[in-house]
Amino acid sequence: MTEEEVIRHSQAACDALSAEDDSLKREVLTHAGNRWSLGIVHVLGIAGTLRHAEIARRLEGVTQRMLTRSLRQLERDGLISRFDYNEVPPRVEYRLTPIGRSFLAKMVPLWAWLIENAEDFRTARERFDAGHSSD
Repeated sequence: MTEEEVIRHSQAACDALSAEDDSLKREVLTHAGNRWSLGIVHVLGIAGTLRHAEIARRLEGVTQRMLTRSLRQLERDGLISRFDYNEVPPRVEYRLTPIGRSFLAKMVPLWAWLIENAEDFRTARERFDAGHSSD
């Protein structure tokens, strides 16, 4: 499909969404723009099943609270699964679900596009900032 055909198709898809589906789409798509959600999905996609502390070690800068919150949101949306072994000390593991793996696979082309166009973004920002320096 050409870019123009994709854009026309995207409008048809948006027009077909019910109000409930539109809300769901917006909520789930927040994962695509969330640094920690994407990081968790990526880490689990690369490393497989991990415990909470192992995920935290791989995501530099994430707080305990943010990691826990992000894991819950991803689990709620079905992108990851949580398994509690009901042991003492507690042992809980997380892994991507099939839909989570699909989500990660769909993000890779977007990341590639961002990398391919990074210099254009930098140039546009420099041009914009130079023209708006007195604001």
